[in-house]
Amino acid sequence: MRETPSVTPAIEPSPGPELVRDAFAGLQATLNDSCTPGSGDCAYVLGRVHEEVMGLDAAMKADPKGPGHFPEPIAWIGSLRTTLNGDVSAKNLDRHRTELIGVRDRINVWMQDHPDDYR
Repeated sequence: MRETPSVTPAIEPSPGPELVRDAFAGLQATLNDSCTPGSGDCAYVLGRVHEEVMGLDAAMKADPKGPGHFPEPIAWIGSLRTTLNGDVSAKNLDRHRTELIGVRDRINVWMQDHPDDYR
């Protein structure tokens, strides 16, 4: 009789605080980035900030504590999403540079003051 190997299905780990912590670390890595409006380096910096903000939004919404645990950051990101109106081109990100950087900075302050340690 031939024995078949046992196959254990891959178990997807549920996102935990480390998912938010990692996403927040990515956002924090942009804090010292700056650019000259309208320049090529600005397109890269703003694109990266946008990507990190959206990644943090997804991590917060997937957190086991639920999106209600991060109401202000999720609301700020939602407002930014409305402002950008789906256009994440370099030109539109540059046009809304102040809002994008402002959301990043408000999230940073909020997370630093948050009772859970995501630092």
